[in-house]
This record gives sequence, C-alpha cells and structure tokens, in this order.
Amino acid sequence: MSFFTRILGITALLASTTLAAPVFAEGGTLVIASTQVPRHLNGAVQSGIATAVPSTQIFASPLRYDENWEPQPYLAESWEVAEDGMSVTLNLVQNATFHDGQPVTSEDVAFSIMTTKENHPFKSMFAPVEAIDTPDPHTAIIRLSQPHPALLLALSPALAPVLPKHIFGDGQDPKSHPANSAPVGSGPFKLEEFTAGEAVVMKKNPDFFLEGRPKLDEIIIRIIKDESALLIAMENGDIDLYPFMASSQSIRRLEKDEDLGVTTEDYAAVGPINWLAFNTQSDKLSDVRVRQAIAYAVDRDFITDALHRGVSSPQRGPITESSPFFDNTIAAYDVDLEKAQALMAEAGFGDGMELTVDYIPGPKEQQQSVAEYLKSQLKKIGIDVTVRAAPDFPTWAGRVSSYDFELSMDVVFNWGDPVIGVHRTYLSDNIREGVIWSNTQQYRNEKVDELLNAAAVELDVDKRKSLYAEFQQLVAGDLPVYWINQLPYHTAYDKRLQNVPTGIWGTMHPMDTVAWSE
Repeated sequence: MSFFTRILGITALLASTTLAAPVFAEGGTLVIASTQVPRHLNGAVQSGIATAVPSTQIFASPLRYDENWEPQPYLAESWEVAEDGMSVTLNLVQNATFHDGQPVTSEDVAFSIMTTKENHPFKSMFAPVEAIDTPDPHTAIIRLSQPHPALLLALSPALAPVLPKHIFGDGQDPKSHPANSAPVGSGPFKLEEFTAGEAVVMKKNPDFFLEGRPKLDEIIIRIIKDESALLIAMENGDIDLYPFMASSQSIRRLEKDEDLGVTTEDYAAVGPINWLAFNTQSDKLSDVRVRQAIAYAVDRDFITDALHRGVSSPQRGPITESSPFFDNTIAAYDVDLEKAQALMAEAGFGDGMELTVDYIPGPKEQQQSVAEYLKSQLKKIGIDVTVRAAPDFPTWAGRVSSYDFELSMDVVFNWGDPVIGVHRTYLSDNIREGVIWSNTQQYRNEKVDELLNAAAVELDVDKRKSLYAEFQQLVAGDLPVYWINQLPYHTAYDKRLQNVPTGIWGTMHPMDTVAWSE
C-alpha cells in the first residue's frame, strides 16, 4: 500500500499521538561530526546530507515521520486528503513563529512548497502541485493536477522546509539567496554561526512552538574531513554523534568502544546507492556498448566483499534492493572481460581509450577506493583511467552538475519513494545544468519518461510495481549509471544520549527530543 492510500481519509492526527518524553537532563551541547561540507543550509533548494542535517534543525516542515513510516503532526497539527486524491488540506498550528518573531502562516507554507517545486533538484517531488490556496492564515490547501502517491512523505523535514516568505520572497534567486547561508526558520534551533568548511553552530530556539522542546541548548556540527581524526575525536568524547558512517574499518573500530553505541536503525527511507555515473553526452561514452563494456569489467562482488569488508551489499539497479519496487530479474552484468573487450571493439575502441573518473571527497572506502580500483580493472579492457580528486564537496558537485566529467563515483538516495529519489536521475526533463543530483548523466529515453510519469500518479501498488519493473529493465540496458552497492550507513553515538534519531530519516530530522541523561 502506498503512503498516499495508507492515510487516505485521515482527517486529523493530533500532537497527542507523540511518545511521552523520557527522563533527561535539561540543556547541554550535542556535537555532531560531518565529513561533507555544506554549500549552504537551505534544504528547499539543495539536497544531500551536508545541508539536510542542519536544515532540519533550523526549519520546521508541515509533517514529520516516525520510525514506522507514519506521518506525524509538526507545523500542520492535522490534515485531510480529499477522496479523489486531488487535494490535501493542512491545518497549521497557531503558535509557530520564525526565529525573527514573525508568525508562520499559510502564505509561508504555500511560498515554500512552490519555491521547492521550482528550485529543488527533485523536480518530480512536487511536480503535480498546481496551486496552493490560503483561505486563512492557518489553512493551506494543496491543489494537485493528478494524484501523488508520495506527497505526504515529501512534506517531511528533509524535503519541505518552510521558509519565511518575508525574507526569501524578495525577488532574489532562491538558489543563490544570501539567506541560504544565514537562514531564519521556525525549527527547534536557531543558526548562531556558519563557518564554511569548519562548523555549523545552532542554539536552542526558546520560542519553539512545541512546548518543552528542544531539550538541548546547542548543536554543533563539526566538519572533519579526515576519517582518522574523526574517529579519535569520537573515542575521546570530543564528538558525540557520528551519523552516516559507511567505512567498514570505522564501524568495526567504534563497535569495540564500550562508551559508544552503533546502530543501523535510522536510515529506512534513505536508500543510499553507491554508483558509477556516465556522462552519456561524452563522445567516448555516448555509445551504450562502451558503458556496457565497463559494467562487464567491474567486479561488484570484489568491491563489496574485499574493498568494503562485507559491510556493503550489492546493488543491481536504480531502485534499492530493499524496496518492494525492486525488480529482481534486472541484469547483473557479472564480470566477463572477453565480452567487455568485444563490446569495446564493436564500438570502435578496440585500441583502447582514456577516461577520467571523479569521486566525492570524504568517504574514501566507498568513493576513492572504488575509483582507484576502476583504474586497475578497466585497464584490462584497454581503458586508461585517470583518477581526479576534488579538494572539497562543492568542487566535486560543481564539476558533475556542469557536466565537466566523464565518469564519476556518486552516492544518490532513493528518499523513501521512487517518485522522490529515483525519477530525478532518469527523467529527461530533469536535465538541469548546475543542479547536483538531478539527471547529471544527461540521459534521455522517451519510454523511460513515459513509464516514470505513469508511476508518479498510479495509486495501485501492483500497477506501480509493474511500471517500475519495465523502467528498470530499460535503464539496465541503457546504463546511464552502473549501480555498485548499497551504503552500509551506521550511526555511532555516546551512550549517555537519549532519543538518538532512529526515525526513517535519521539525523535529517528535527532533534528536538534528543537529550543527555542525568
């Protein structure tokens, strides 16, 4: 059953459904580690971990989700989905204010959803939103051009921050607005300081609309690119929380620390896939036979078993293998060097070629190590690979989003529902220069567009599965991407912490109930 149909007919879900607060010590500071550098802090126009973790503390959203995939009240204290699925009415709380004291109104909600629709990399996320009516300051009616099976999920913190219209609605480009790096939201924490490449400091919002929250006085996100330094800081107690940990060596090492807990329980909706992206408009890679040759040359099992020490699992397609929409019959491209060499010859590259591969700086085991493996492995089929490093994440993102690459390692999330996290990579109308994690491969297939557009409005789960199965078979043949593995995301944390985020979004979720034990 889809997220949409599961809640169809619900007219109210009140704040009283939330769990009772545990015993905690008031105040204190939580220090979170991040290996990635955020370009800015506005999740309405930028996706990814680096932005989403601070954005979800600074901005509130219409809804939030619990660990059972159930929507919970947030800025909307209740909501109603129309019987025909063509509208959703949000009834907003009446005591929410932005950090500058201005009230949060339905105008802000409408402005934010439409701004996200026009500027976020996930173009399909709010594509069916046609208009938003605001009959009074605390009612927003989302009008749809077609049913949207993932709309409520799209209204959760990591995807739908509510922006203050009086700040962001001044006519400046939302993607480059100066307030993106000095944002004013209505979330549990207020931005105190943002030092690019170093730290994000957020202080408790004393006027937060949920009484008794947040519990902490302060959250500091420290940017530590060096994994060894990060682990030492975690073991010494200088870091309290290390989310999105994917290195097998780091996981095994911190599991041995008696003062730390390590869990995988907080990434259910993330669906992180590690893959090799092809610039399909490159003269060398526009021929599908070259892309298929590369796929046949890469040993996915060697990567997951040897390079990742068995903590990663293979991924054969665009939809995470743990999803009910994954098609198990998809081509695996098992290693076949003879077939790979034959395909290279058929494509006119029997004498070989040169290619450059980029990778995201930071998660070495999942990115740089695989890129370096490709250099040695692809040489077996006559491809001379140069591994190109980037000094930081924004540099890598700038290269990929402006198509200044041939091959690139990448990590892309499914974001809970294919409509949100999968469509964006393969829809031809989502080729958007300058926007990372859109269709940066510049891939075009009219039939794929047709199938994904049909799945985006289909409320019947079995019919959606059928549409997605056909889609997966097509892209497995076209190979705009070679899917390698699912990332083994873990969170390490100080055991004295209570209410460590274990919902479907992990730390891309408001941490208003996180507290230190007495």
